[in-house]
Amino acid sequence: MKSVNQRLFNCKDEELPVVLKAVAFAFRRDLADFSAFSPTFIEAYATDFETRVTTVCDLLEPQSETLAKSIITERYTNTMTGLIQPINRVTGYLNLAKKNLNITPTAFGLTALRQSIRFHNVEGVIDNLHVVIENIRTYKTPLAEKGLTDEQIAFLTAAFSTMAADKQQQIEITSHRRAIVQDNVLLLNEAYRQAAEISSIGKILYKSSNPAKLADYTFTRILKNVKQTGRKSSADDNTTLPTEK
Repeated sequence: MKSVNQRLFNCKDEELPVVLKAVAFAFRRDLADFSAFSPTFIEAYATDFETRVTTVCDLLEPQSETLAKSIITERYTNTMTGLIQPINRVTGYLNLAKKNLNITPTAFGLTALRQSIRFHNVEGVIDNLHVVIENIRTYKTPLAEKGLTDEQIAFLTAAFSTMAADKQQQIEITSHRRAIVQDNVLLLNEAYRQAAEISSIGKILYKSSNPAKLADYTFTRILKNVKQTGRKSSADDNTTLPTEK
């Protein structure tokens, strides 16, 4: 059985490059102070760390996958926006057929679908659009009598297929990235270990003398800045990294 190497870091995979790049930037800026503290921190040490950071970023932030995710996100947005008017029309036909069907938009799945679109909940849109399409198929005849066309049904079906395919592609990208992390965990650990070493000395140098620079070597502060940009939800505000002192 293939052995599984233990991760030294417990932040999200996509957050590790952010932490490493932040530490690398601060370390390069303050290299003179580090060198004065210890001969360990020479130019070769800084270059070695920056090389590791670049390698990690290339592994965890591959440009091809980043571009693919960006395209998928844009397509999601356009597809969801394009659904608003069609589901409004379905709602209208459902209301016109109320005498025969007596089904509310909520029971039909339209209310939940509209809310998912409003909150950009992609999974919710996919699930609720599936419900709406199935209900349209079940009650097609009375809805068609009020004006629902095959073209409108085809549009909703195509939107569902597109979003489902995009979701599958996202799952595959995420799975691929997880495999990359596992296959390169030793390299990632070494980059993290070096960042932790730099961070520990940075805190010694600046804890009493420079609070602003101290923050640049405090992983929890770096991650907090990441969360404030919207990359993490508020529920994750207590995320920390091991060896944090």
